[in-house]
Amino acid sequence: MNDQIHTGGDQQHGELGDAEYAEFMELAAEEGFDLEEVEGDLAAAGHGPLPVLAVVGRPNVGKSTLVNRIIGRREAVVEDRPGVTRDRVTYEAEWSGRRFKLVDTGGWEQDVLGIDASVAAQAEFAIEAADAVVFVVDATVGATDTDEAVVKLLRRAGKPVVLCANKVDGPSAEADAAMLWSLGLGEPYPVSALHGRGTGDMLDAVLEALPEAPAQTFGAAIGGPRRIALIGRPNVGKSSLLNKVAGEERVVVNEMAGTTRDPVDELIELGGVTWKFVDTAGIRRRVHLQEGADYYASLRTAAAVEKAELAVILIDSSESISVQDQRIISMAVEAGRAIVVAYNKWDTLDEERRYYLEREIETELGQIQWAPRVNVSARTGRHMEKLVPAIETALAGWETRVPTGRLNAFLGEIVASHPHPVRGGKQPRILFGTQAGTKPPRFVLFASGFLEAGYRRFVERRLREEFGFEGTPLQISVRVREKRGRKK
Repeated sequence: MNDQIHTGGDQQHGELGDAEYAEFMELAAEEGFDLEEVEGDLAAAGHGPLPVLAVVGRPNVGKSTLVNRIIGRREAVVEDRPGVTRDRVTYEAEWSGRRFKLVDTGGWEQDVLGIDASVAAQAEFAIEAADAVVFVVDATVGATDTDEAVVKLLRRAGKPVVLCANKVDGPSAEADAAMLWSLGLGEPYPVSALHGRGTGDMLDAVLEALPEAPAQTFGAAIGGPRRIALIGRPNVGKSSLLNKVAGEERVVVNEMAGTTRDPVDELIELGGVTWKFVDTAGIRRRVHLQEGADYYASLRTAAAVEKAELAVILIDSSESISVQDQRIISMAVEAGRAIVVAYNKWDTLDEERRYYLEREIETELGQIQWAPRVNVSARTGRHMEKLVPAIETALAGWETRVPTGRLNAFLGEIVASHPHPVRGGKQPRILFGTQAGTKPPRFVLFASGFLEAGYRRFVERRLREEFGFEGTPLQISVRVREKRGRKK
C-alpha cells in the first residue's frame, strides 16, 4: 500500500514524504506560522505508539502522588489510605523532550486472597503491558515481604526497573533509601513525590530504561499474522468464540473463580488468512471479590489491547449494555486500535429484546458508530463468516492515509460551505492541515483561532464521510498560532 512507503523516512516528518513535507512547510510559511513549532507539532502527531512506563508497588506508598508529580498536574486521585486507585489509568507524560505513556496501578486492601497475592496479580498484568517499570517503595518503612514478592515478579518479567525510594523528604532520610539496595534491583533513587525532591534524577534513569519506541511493533515480519485481541467483560463468551473460530477446543472454558491465566495467543486460519488471536478470558467473578476480579480483568484487557492491532469487543446482547462494556470500549479507543463490535448470543434474543438493544446501542454506544458490527453466536457459530470481512474493513480504515494536497482541498471545501460559528466577534477558520500518521489516522489542523468541540466533531464526521476510516478512531489535534511576519 502507498500508506507504507514513507515509514522508513525521516521520523520527524511522520508519514509525509520529502516532497509532501516541503510543500506543507511552504504552506505553513505562507500563513506566517513558526516553522520550528510546526515541525514539533508534526513530530508529536506523527509518532507511533509511545513506550509504556508502569508505576507499581504495594498500597499507600505514594504511586498516585508520584504520577501527579511526573505528569505535572493533579489527576490521579490521592488519599492517605490504601486502595484508592481502583482502575488502571493511563496518562501521557513528557520529560526532557521525550514522551511516554504512564500507567498508574492500584494497590489493594487486604482481602481473602492475601495482600501479597493481590498486589502480585495487579503488578503482573501491569508489567506485561509495560516497556519499563518504576517500582515504588516506602523508604520510611523499608522493604516488606510484599515488596519482595513484587521483586520476584519483576525479575521473572525481565523488564527494565527503576527503583523509587519514596517519602525521602530530606537528607536525614537518605540512609533509609540506601537500605533498599538489599532488594537487588540496583540503585534506589531517593524521592519525595509529595515535594518533588529527587524526581528529576529518577526520571533521567527512566529515560535510559525506556526504549525509543515500544518493543511490540506491528507486523514484526512482512506478511506475519495480524494480532487481534478478543476483549469484553467476564463471561461474555470470549473463549467460546475463540474455540468456535478455531473449529476446535483451543481454550478451556470453565466457571472456576479467580483464575489468572496468561492471555492465550492462538494462530487461527480464517478466510484463507492466518490471524493471531489474543484471548483475554480466564477471570471469573467471585461475589465477595467482585471489584478485585473486575480490576484484574481490566488489567488483562489493557495488556492484550496494547499487544494488538485490532480489538474485537464482545458484548452480551441478552443483557443491558453495562458501564463495564463502555469502559472496555473506551480503553480500546484510547489505545488507538481498530475496532469491531460483536454482539454475542444473538440467537437467544426475541423481538422485544432486539428492539431495546438497538435503542441501547444508539444511546450508549454513539461514540463508536463508525465501528463495524456483527451479530454472532459463539455457541452455534451463527454469522462467524462475517467476522473476517469486518476485521479486514477495520484494519484497512486504520491504515488509510489521505495525501496532504487532497486533504487541504477537502478542508477548503468545508471552510467555504460550513464556516465555524462567529464567537466574540471573531470567526476562527482552518487554514491547512495534514495527516501525520496512521494506525490510527492522526491529523494536525492549523487554525487561525480556537475551534470549538462541536466543530471538531463536525470535521471528524465529514472526514469519515469523505475518506471512509471505518472501524478506526481518529486523532485530531488543532494548533492555533499567532501569525508572525505575514504581509498585510
